[in-house]
Amino acid sequence: MGEDSRETLGLRTLEDISGLILHSHDLQETLDNIVNLVAKRMGSDVCSIYLLEDDGETLRLKASKGLSKGSVGKITMKTSEGLTGLAVEQRGIVATDNAPLHPRYKYFRETKEEKFQSFLGVPLFERKTPVGVIVVQTRESRVFTPAEISTISTIAYQISSIVINAKLLDSIHQKEKERAFFALELEKIKATGVKGGVPAERERKRGKQPFSLAGAAVSPGFSWGKIYILNRDTKDGIELERTRPRQEERKRFQIALEKAKIQTLYMEKRVAEMLSKEDAAIFHSHLMIMEDRSFISRIVEFIESDYSAGRAVKEVVSYYVQAFSKMEDPYLRERSADMEDIGRRIIAALNGNTQSQARFREKRIIVADDILPSDMATMDHEKILGIVTEKGNVNSHAAIMAKSLGIPAVLGVDGLMKRISPRNEIILDGTSGHIYINPDNSIKVEYERLQRDFSLKRRELEGLRDLPAETRDGTRIRLRANIGLLSDVKVALANGAEGVGLYRTEFPYMTRKSFPNRVEQYSLYRKILEGFQGHTVTIRTLDIGGDKGLSYFAYPKEDNPFMGWRSIRVSLEEEGIFREQLAGILMASTFGKATIMLPMISSVDEVRAVKRILKDVQDELQRDEKPFDPEIRLGIMVEIPAAVQIADLLVKEVDFFSIGTNDLIQYTMAADRNNPRVKKYYDPYHPAVLHSIKHVTDVATQAHKQVSLCGEMAADPVNAILLLGMGIRDFSLSAPYIPLIKQAIRCVTSAQAQKIAENALQMESSGAIRGYLEKVGSELGL
Repeated sequence: MGEDSRETLGLRTLEDISGLILHSHDLQETLDNIVNLVAKRMGSDVCSIYLLEDDGETLRLKASKGLSKGSVGKITMKTSEGLTGLAVEQRGIVATDNAPLHPRYKYFRETKEEKFQSFLGVPLFERKTPVGVIVVQTRESRVFTPAEISTISTIAYQISSIVINAKLLDSIHQKEKERAFFALELEKIKATGVKGGVPAERERKRGKQPFSLAGAAVSPGFSWGKIYILNRDTKDGIELERTRPRQEERKRFQIALEKAKIQTLYMEKRVAEMLSKEDAAIFHSHLMIMEDRSFISRIVEFIESDYSAGRAVKEVVSYYVQAFSKMEDPYLRERSADMEDIGRRIIAALNGNTQSQARFREKRIIVADDILPSDMATMDHEKILGIVTEKGNVNSHAAIMAKSLGIPAVLGVDGLMKRISPRNEIILDGTSGHIYINPDNSIKVEYERLQRDFSLKRRELEGLRDLPAETRDGTRIRLRANIGLLSDVKVALANGAEGVGLYRTEFPYMTRKSFPNRVEQYSLYRKILEGFQGHTVTIRTLDIGGDKGLSYFAYPKEDNPFMGWRSIRVSLEEEGIFREQLAGILMASTFGKATIMLPMISSVDEVRAVKRILKDVQDELQRDEKPFDPEIRLGIMVEIPAAVQIADLLVKEVDFFSIGTNDLIQYTMAADRNNPRVKKYYDPYHPAVLHSIKHVTDVATQAHKQVSLCGEMAADPVNAILLLGMGIRDFSLSAPYIPLIKQAIRCVTSAQAQKIAENALQMESSGAIRGYLEKVGSELGL
């Protein structure tokens, strides 16, 4: 086999290894599948994996293709024995084309390995600590090529990353089997009428077997303790409620609405005192909705149709919840929780219930179906160890406030409420998104270590906040924040953001009864700009339409709203609305460094149309003697393939590019990132995606125009180094990830990053790229 064909096979193998890891059910199955695949692809007679026992000195054969099946699980050796032990002992690769002549060779009769001449052993590491060895052997004498050794080394990194977690899960499964066995024995004892049997301690632990669940990691950190289940009375009595005369129902509704407003004012004040006015802004939005004539009139209309007040509120709130839930933008989709919260408060007031603060004497981890803004406002944050919910994601209000308060949180844990009970205790890992229910001692010990590592890491990152984001050879990088609410300003600054790379302007529109005028928008944009004095704030124009509905704005029914009338297309056709927003941005521009960014651009004609409208608005403001920044910069989001293809034409029309990776990946791969059935196709490492980013970056750089990148892709340290190597010097990401990315940037030179990018761009598959980057991350300690 030639060198080129072996390298190609290596890349295919890395891709398939990634698939095996994803689809195997446990550690043993994963290891068995890996050795079979590697032996086949490498053309070797043997591939084996040895793992270190808990004593750190004994290696045990855990999986093999080629050695005697009876030896698997039985063969052990000290790290001071054999070639396999030598790989651990010297923490490096051992390769020979004549193993029996090597001074460390040791023969094991059970394996019948006297037939094999060549040996290649690569150690597995977890945080620089050896955990095992992967071994390849052949009958004929063979010198392993650099490409083969590199491939096996990368596979070793992949195996290492799963061994620790798999051991934890296997520990949980073993405990479940033990509990099931003791439960069966107890049933047998009961059936025979024999007394005694299972010890009292084990009897008490029935129903508390360990297991794990996973969700979205939204606020980093670890917590361990007892839980408090936040229950809500779902039986509100509305369906059985007697309908009173219309006038009486209207009066009941008005009284309940006023009570709910007073309660909301209390919550706004409490959060403002605990955190800031910006964090309390969500409750001001709630008040605006409760004062919205459209919202109130819809409820009254139902009452006039002989609905009870409670049922009328429920119908209208459900309408708004569904409207928000259908939105493509996850940030706006999560605002449906705000409508649920408002409805819950009004219905509670109708039923005469006063929402009381959840009280618990000791610190607890809060577990709930969902945590609404009012829950976060009324709970004692000093006694919250962590938050776990079945609903919600990184864009929910619970996530936003958890980040502000520094409370570890995992949201969106499927099946949580059915599997949890008040007697449980849990370990919550807000960094990886896992929770461990009723963990045994081995899991507790491991997470105590992780907690220490996390605390040390957090102290390191806090020390980076005021340091520049620059490579070891002095290349300066700008790290800016993605924001959507005033409350995000505080979080961004606390994490060292150098301005805003993406300000989503949609939410103020969603919470109003009509389109905000230029003065109202000016007031909001001014506050954002004043919060980032000296730094650029990039304001994205309105990105609504299609699935992002407004209750006061009519949309056509579309078969495919994701590719329909939305974003800049709406702005250009509804020019009056667009002009008001541009005027608001321009009027606020004198209070900071504002730039304007246009979403979903697909043609030069669209940009030119916007520039014409912008010039008209500037002329109008000048006539009215309204000050504005005449040099305000205009840029576009490059997020659809059409824009990538004509980047060389678009760059002549604008001042900067911002590559929006979330939509760029989605549209390039024809895969909805919110659809679990096609989520595997939403792949940031697909060569088509990486080459698109590289092309756009090169076009902007050659034209001496700024190019930035915003999206979830930028929040991963290794990805940031890859993108840095591709020429990106400006990143915009979720604020809590800024210190982590800054640390990654400061540990490499720009030349290293460029080499990493060059290597990745030469690879032919996402699996190979992913495996390569995992190896890079391990080598850099990321």
